[in-house]
Amino acid sequence: MWQATFTKLGQTLLVLLLVSVASFSFLKLAPGDPVTIMLGSDYSKASYDQLTQELGLDQPVIVQYGHWLANFVRGDWGTSYITNQNIFELAVFQALPVTLTLAAFSLLIALVIGIPTGVMAALYRNSWVDVLATTLAIGGNAFPSFYLGIILIWVFGVGLGWFPTLGFVAPWDDFWQGMWHLALPAITLGAWYVGLIARITRSSLLEVMGQPYILAAKARGEPGWRVVWVHGMRNVLMPLITVIGLQLGGMLRGAVMTEVVFSLPGLGMMITSAVLNREYIVIQAGIMLTGVLFVVLNLMVDQTYQFLDPRLRRRK
Repeated sequence: MWQATFTKLGQTLLVLLLVSVASFSFLKLAPGDPVTIMLGSDYSKASYDQLTQELGLDQPVIVQYGHWLANFVRGDWGTSYITNQNIFELAVFQALPVTLTLAAFSLLIALVIGIPTGVMAALYRNSWVDVLATTLAIGGNAFPSFYLGIILIWVFGVGLGWFPTLGFVAPWDDFWQGMWHLALPAITLGAWYVGLIARITRSSLLEVMGQPYILAAKARGEPGWRVVWVHGMRNVLMPLITVIGLQLGGMLRGAVMTEVVFSLPGLGMMITSAVLNREYIVIQAGIMLTGVLFVVLNLMVDQTYQFLDPRLRRRK
């Protein structure tokens, strides 16, 4: 078990290294010059050459990458040219908690709504309940997040005035105000995953309910809720967690557009602002932090398989 864990960890580090090489190389090919951004429109050639040397941009690309990687591992991610903020503090302590809170709240909404919907659709197969649940699932997948966000702002924010349309309040400072501000963004981001989770739950549960051990549980006279939620859902968790793990990266990507629509100060807004300002050093930090989140979350999901299915545990 531990050998498999260390192997996965080594593969994770290799993936992060490849991501760092690819992102560093592509950003070097992007238009724009950080030196001119820092100096502004009025500068001399001497000041340009001096700042280029101080930043190490006159060195070969491979040397620049080595210095950047060493600094990145140490937590020295540089300083924003525009806001003059420490990028590590900006990304890790300010933007990352917002994105993680939004993603966690969205996933919670998707699970709370999607799993019961899928179970009801499976138990009442080919009935009006199944048709309604399937329609809602397909409808949730059909709406782009940015379009759904605008509709929710227009109806529930501007029209009815039930929720705020912009701004962010940290739930760790004021929990209920934070949840109130995150309600519409979380519904926007989680709507697509409600449909996905409902469909996976329905199809997996339909397959499981025909297995011999389910028939044996029914023959023993066990209550229907126990047959479904204990014996049945235990085996639905494997494909469900697989899909959730594969789609976590999509949730992080969807958070970018959601944060822009609702003006949330998360990683998505940070990267978008950096792109508009051609702050490639901030973009690099955002890409790497997103990559670290993606591979770490998938590593955690992969390790949960050994606890859900005892057959996957390797015995020494």
